[in-house]
Amino acid sequence: MGAKKGGSKGGGGGGGGAEVAEEELARTPLQAIILADSFTTKFRPITLERPKVLLPLVNAPMIDYTLAWLESAGVEEVFVFCCAHSKQVIDYLDKSNWFDQPNFSVTTIESHNAISAGDALRLIYEQHVIRGDFILVSGDTVSNMSLSQALKEHKERRRKDSNAVMTMVIKQSKPSPITRQSRLGTEELFMVIDPEIKQLLYYEDRADNLKGYLSLDKALLTDNTSISFQNDKQDCYIDICSPEVLSLFTDNFDYQHLRRDFVKGLLVDDIMGYKIYTHEIHSSYAARIDNYRSYDTISKDIIQRWTYPLVPDVHFFGNSATKLERQGMYRAPEIKQSHLSKIGPFTVIGTGTSIGNSTEISNSVIGEGCSIGSNVTIEGCYVWNNVTIEDGCKLKHSIVCDGVTMKYGATLEPGVVLSFKVVVGRNFLVPAYSKVSLLQQPLKQDSDEELEYADNSSGIMEVPCKFSDLCIFLKSLSYYAALNFQFSYFILIFQVGDGGVGFIWLVSEGGQEEEWRHSVAPVPVDKLVEIMQITNEVDIANEDGALLPPSGELGPDSITNDSNEDAEDIRDDSIIFEREVEATFQRAVEEDVTEDHIILEVNSLRLSYNMTSADCAGALFYSVMKLALDAPHDSPNELYKNVVAAVRKWKKLLKYYLSSIDEEIEVILKFEEMCLESTREYSPLFVQILHHLYDQEIIQEEAILDWASEKEGAEESDKVFVKQSEKFIQWLKEASEEEDED
Repeated sequence: MGAKKGGSKGGGGGGGGAEVAEEELARTPLQAIILADSFTTKFRPITLERPKVLLPLVNAPMIDYTLAWLESAGVEEVFVFCCAHSKQVIDYLDKSNWFDQPNFSVTTIESHNAISAGDALRLIYEQHVIRGDFILVSGDTVSNMSLSQALKEHKERRRKDSNAVMTMVIKQSKPSPITRQSRLGTEELFMVIDPEIKQLLYYEDRADNLKGYLSLDKALLTDNTSISFQNDKQDCYIDICSPEVLSLFTDNFDYQHLRRDFVKGLLVDDIMGYKIYTHEIHSSYAARIDNYRSYDTISKDIIQRWTYPLVPDVHFFGNSATKLERQGMYRAPEIKQSHLSKIGPFTVIGTGTSIGNSTEISNSVIGEGCSIGSNVTIEGCYVWNNVTIEDGCKLKHSIVCDGVTMKYGATLEPGVVLSFKVVVGRNFLVPAYSKVSLLQQPLKQDSDEELEYADNSSGIMEVPCKFSDLCIFLKSLSYYAALNFQFSYFILIFQVGDGGVGFIWLVSEGGQEEEWRHSVAPVPVDKLVEIMQITNEVDIANEDGALLPPSGELGPDSITNDSNEDAEDIRDDSIIFEREVEATFQRAVEEDVTEDHIILEVNSLRLSYNMTSADCAGALFYSVMKLALDAPHDSPNELYKNVVAAVRKWKKLLKYYLSSIDEEIEVILKFEEMCLESTREYSPLFVQILHHLYDQEIIQEEAILDWASEKEGAEESDKVFVKQSEKFIQWLKEASEEEDED
């Protein structure tokens, strides 16, 4: 074990904060611990060659986002704990000048023996560097939150109760009703929180709960005046800790995992009485890259500027500032792009990259020094540095690491990961969810607590040429019916085509679901349908078997049924529902998914929020109109053309939820509301757009006439758009009368 520092290293004890006077505490610099190892294997095979914290996230190493945020949040001393590929991490920090920043000390602590977060914290405790409350994060954290309020709450609680040892940062994130995953690809999280003091009372990750139901101790109700059961929160893995946290890990060697062991261990320990609290953020951003899906989600959030100021066009350590153009497109200044190529929205192009004729790139990140040929299609991909993609290649929702070469006509199906320097042969199709590496797959599957030691080759062994393993592999790729099981085919597959270099890793039969659930590719529609057919509701029962509501606040006797509160909850649900539908639609546009996929997602949201078909119609209409409004336009006429194009593309989706006249009237009322409030730019175009909706048979004549009729007794302020539409309404009435006469 060793340490390298970029600032003065503090002395003192590892757990003596209780005896230090307040005057001394005031002079203690704010410290942070970054775990530069996730102690998991979710990013294999990539992390066999490079540590996860150095993987590029929108063309900047992950750890730079974490360090830049901590520096901006007022942290003065950071200790980076390095395990796997520790030399790479230390060398990078040294070359990146993080060691030389004024008023921001970065020190590395190196270990080759730690195999878990618990081991890491025990070793840090032995270093005696932590002198007060500290921030604990992993090196794959992206945030722009201010720590001031959370620190203030933590310190105030500590003054009143020395057993308040940790404050966890959480954020609202409703899981998908179908997959039960968050948008980050993490499993549904169940928490019980005291709504008054924000104390965490229960914590259960769906992945850790194999029983199919949750068992709550009835003492939660008897010992607390009220509790709030939450399954719509995201754990940001940002913890404000007292020094006692380190000593607790030292005293309990069975604490390995931060949540599964430490947090849950403290929650069930009635003897010591240590307490954990929560701090919920709302407008700020905080997320951790746990798997490939969260890598994709957080990348998109960065490109869409939710993480500002940590965005591609603002320079910070590790990134090269690019220029923001229309529709979320970022281009570095020194690129070579054919005028016949097309760069779509939400795309980042790194410096030194060249793009050939008739190539189309959309919703993707392209790194530095890449050579992309002609007639190439790249959609929803992450292409890292110095990649060569020859003419005619097609890439969809994949990750392509540094130095990869794709030869003429090669194709990547969704979910593919090509590790460093892999070569894909001419016209070779890499099947969906394949992982390809120059390193051969380990025979033994590691646990999720093992490290990624590339220097230790003992874990990397020849892929067995056993017929049973080959069958599993071929079956997982849907090839086994088409290929003749001969050794020559085995060699061809693992060489990824003629002239290719690399090994396609086997996917065990039980691991196939894991692949598509955590992939950068959208969940396939057939999988969503399959899940909806077999999903059973989770029963949440107390120890006496009494059923508890799935979420919300619970009292020891009953739940208040105040009509005003219920009305407020309904309004809140409607707002959240509309936002969820808009986010779903936006992702569908970015990822070019089908209407059927969107309908499945919206239907699940409708069930989750107990909404009507009219609510769905209104929310989707708003989303389509917002899409048209956000598209470039310099005049009302151009805006109208945007609307025409959007309605044409999404006509089927809009009509799906308009099964009655009442629902069509609701859409007109929604459009009125938009013109008066959120999208006033549409006000002068109201009649023109209403006429177009009629022409496209989205809104029927009867709905328009009934809407106008309902407005007859309304106040003048509510008749603005009816008056604008008088000529159109009169024309409809006359046409209707002529039809009746005929």
